Amino acid sequence: MALIEIRNLSKIYPQGDSALGRKSSGRGEVRAVDDVSLDIFAGETLGLVGESGSGKSTLGRLILRLIEPTSGSIQFEGRDLLAAGSGEMGRLRRDMQIIFQDPFASLDPRFRVEEIIAEPLIIHGEAPTAGSAKAGKAIARRGRVIELLRAVGLDESIMRRFPHEFSGGQRQRIGIARALALRPKFIVADEPVSALDVSVGAQIVNLLAQLQREFGLTYLFISHSMPVVRYLSTRIAVMYRGKIVEVGAAEQITERPQHAYTRSLLEATPELAV
Repeated sequence: MALIEIRNLSKIYPQGDSALGRKSSGRGEVRAVDDVSLDIFAGETLGLVGESGSGKSTLGRLILRLIEPTSGSIQFEGRDLLAAGSGEMGRLRRDMQIIFQDPFASLDPRFRVEEIIAEPLIIHGEAPTAGSAKAGKAIARRGRVIELLRAVGLDESIMRRFPHEFSGGQRQRIGIARALALRPKFIVADEPVSALDVSVGAQIVNLLAQLQREFGLTYLFISHSMPVVRYLSTRIAVMYRGKIVEVGAAEQITERPQHAYTRSLLEATPELAV
């Protein structure tokens, strides 16, 4: 059984409302995601690849219900996400997190590193240890923040610093630590290396692979770069103009592509040094 089952999922925007940069269908609408059906299995990395405006990020946000679909269904561990009320959805969000593309814009500049990483724990009332004393929970949360910083290759000495004091790669590591705070099962990694230079991006990709092995994570890894997706993914889904045009094992997609658009992506992107 798949961890996530997506069936006939669509997101339609009225003409002029879409930020995807695509022409409308002629019916006064833009189909950002168009009748997508897809399974994501526990423990795998499903790479979602396509050019800018293909609908990749929209699909990732639909799965997490950060935006609401026009039609279709999403099942997470057999539970209907679209039927979940706010309370149930709040509980489900512990298991589903996101790593954003821009490691600066996604971090609140007013918060110190400790506050950024601890925020999900505070929102969900979580502490790594039992006990109801406020001070005890604060100590426990700090301990969890230190664990997470070490897991992403950062030192605890940075906890009192602000996001602007770090490089792009360091900020993305902080964002990854925040995404791990609630011990999620599933993470949408939305173009997590596209804003970084190649060498730093390769380090982040390797970190994500290491964390997957360590924590048993399932990824939807979104990228416009076929070499990056090929390196990290178990399977690859190719998205073009809102539709999934090809999906299969990473080796099959990259060595024996069936769709012309997939072949064009393979020819267009440079290799990633990892």
